[in-house]
Amino acid sequence: MVELTVASLDSVFHALSDATRRAILRDVSREAKTVGQIAEPYNMSLAAVSKHLQVLERADLIRREKKGNFRMVQLNADNLRAAQEWLAYYETFWTGQLDALQNYLETAETPGEDVRNGNSGTGTEKG
Repeated sequence: MVELTVASLDSVFHALSDATRRAILRDVSREAKTVGQIAEPYNMSLAAVSKHLQVLERADLIRREKKGNFRMVQLNADNLRAAQEWLAYYETFWTGQLDALQNYLETAETPGEDVRNGNSGTGTEKG
């Protein structure tokens, strides 16, 4: 597992908390793009896109590489993998909890049946 410091993990989750930044990551995961290409689908200035890229870069989720006159932006998936591994720990917890809930619901009382008292709920019980 790729180890991240708490501050590093915090910066990854902060970066992922914004829908635009998540969309940018999705875009650059397919192919490296220039800032102008990244900005195209958004109704925002290049400066605003650059601020999003700075957040992603601080979280080490993207890399910028100079190619000719352009700076290409590409995904750096290592920190994403580490964040996913951190979340996977809790996924096993929730899977266990959901399995227990499903088991409970499948064995719990059904309408018209009082499992606690062994009554069928037909109205013929004596009170």
